[in-house]
Amino acid sequence: MTSVALGADAPAPPHADLRVVPPAEQGFDQLGVPADLCDALARLGISTPLPIQAVTVPDALSGRDVSAKAPTGSGKTLAFSVPLAARVSRAAARKPRGLVLAPTRELATQIADTLRPLLAPRKLRVHTFFGGVGFGGQRSALARGVDVAVACPGRLEDLMRQRAIDLSDVELVVVDEADRMADMGFLPAVRRILDATAPDRQTLLFSATLDGAVDVLVRSYQRDPARHEVATPEDDLTKVTHRFEPVALSDRTAVCAELAGEGGSTIVFVRTKHGADRLARQLTHSGVPAEPIHGGRSQGQRERTLASFRSGRVGVLVATDVAARGIHVDGVARVVHYDLPADAKDYVHRSGRTARAGATGTVIALVPPEQRAAAAALKRAVGLGGSEHPGDASAGAGTGQRRRQVPANQRRRQVPANQQRSSSGAGRNSAARSRFGERSTAGGAGGQSARRDGQQQAGSTQGGARRSSQGGVGQTERAGQTERAGRAERTGRTERAGRTEWTAGGRTSGRPVRGKGHQHAGSSRRAAPSGGTRGR
Repeated sequence: MTSVALGADAPAPPHADLRVVPPAEQGFDQLGVPADLCDALARLGISTPLPIQAVTVPDALSGRDVSAKAPTGSGKTLAFSVPLAARVSRAAARKPRGLVLAPTRELATQIADTLRPLLAPRKLRVHTFFGGVGFGGQRSALARGVDVAVACPGRLEDLMRQRAIDLSDVELVVVDEADRMADMGFLPAVRRILDATAPDRQTLLFSATLDGAVDVLVRSYQRDPARHEVATPEDDLTKVTHRFEPVALSDRTAVCAELAGEGGSTIVFVRTKHGADRLARQLTHSGVPAEPIHGGRSQGQRERTLASFRSGRVGVLVATDVAARGIHVDGVARVVHYDLPADAKDYVHRSGRTARAGATGTVIALVPPEQRAAAAALKRAVGLGGSEHPGDASAGAGTGQRRRQVPANQRRRQVPANQQRSSSGAGRNSAARSRFGERSTAGGAGGQSARRDGQQQAGSTQGGARRSSQGGVGQTERAGQTERAGRAERTGRTERAGRTEWTAGGRTSGRPVRGKGHQHAGSSRRAAPSGGTRGR
């Protein structure tokens, strides 16, 4: 039978076959948790179980397989840590009795930190196994004996190939963040690891979703599991403010710095490791201390960064999606999607870093103009409405102040000068640059010229420069335009005094001569004549 844990004011679901479990009102001792573990929890200040703990702990303590669907921040780590501490026995060297599989190093470290004070009263040992650090310390720990191993699949398989660890005695396995395992391509490794454990083991599986590849894992490796789901009541959505802020692409860093400077800790999500490093530097230079965290940093760097963030020495953490699942820090005031997530699932996982365990928080997505449609689709996918204008319906106060007009580099360009017609009057010079950078000048007192398309006039040259002239001594127009093909035929005619003389094979005279009454505005570039000589 499936159970659904609901919030205090949530109505019962309309499904007759579901056992509705109200919020936990009893203590851990009433769930069957041994007294020494209840005391350990009390020393940690934990006295009342959260809904996911209330529905899963009794089944797990009884030895039954459990499949639990629970959102990030619901308290599921403690939900499987208590049964692990209660049921795991002392292990021999290299042969742990409990195993927890996690997708990221940060999540593995957080799980071990949760387990350690619960295992201590029973003299049980826990150790983490993941990449980014040397094998020496991990092999030494296994040689001394590890009762509960918390591992990432890749490093665990490496140790298995080295015969540094033997999983045949594992009696309880926890697969945490199973959907993330599937997203990261770890499920084949998870299957091989489960195949290496004892066939009669107990398997606890926790995931944000229980469909697709995760469902295959459930059907293949669990025996009649108890299925539990923590359904978040609609009232709980009010604890998180979701805002989609329209912002110019070039202004995202400044807006992000402004948001982070509003007080409280902030986690900013980007898509790439390089982007995380760059944004952290930019925020720090703008006066907002920030540190990046991603898979490209060493384990020591990641641990120091998280420690600084938890202690408040650094107020902004810039993270990638790969690191999103491993960041478990209470009291995060806001999450900023600097880069929009790839899909609704990533949006949920990122946003789950705030408003944890009943706290409130703010989630802000920065939406450049070209991503407005994607943001609207994302809002619909996560159930935040289908507004086609991100920020209009869900933005909080102040959003309107960050609305910007279309950036200058995206505005409609003015018609270039070479596409505009130019005319000349008495005593005026006008210049229009042609496609090849040539200039056309016109002048002379009382001069008047006009271009006649497609017609050849007396006194004009054929090709890219068409000249037309009308009476008046000393009136001249030079049009140094060329045809698209860059070829121009030069007639063998000699123009009147003051003009440059051309022949069919090229220019016969040197410098143009300025005659009386002629105006000359600089030199003009002429295209190469048909004879092959390039004009200068």
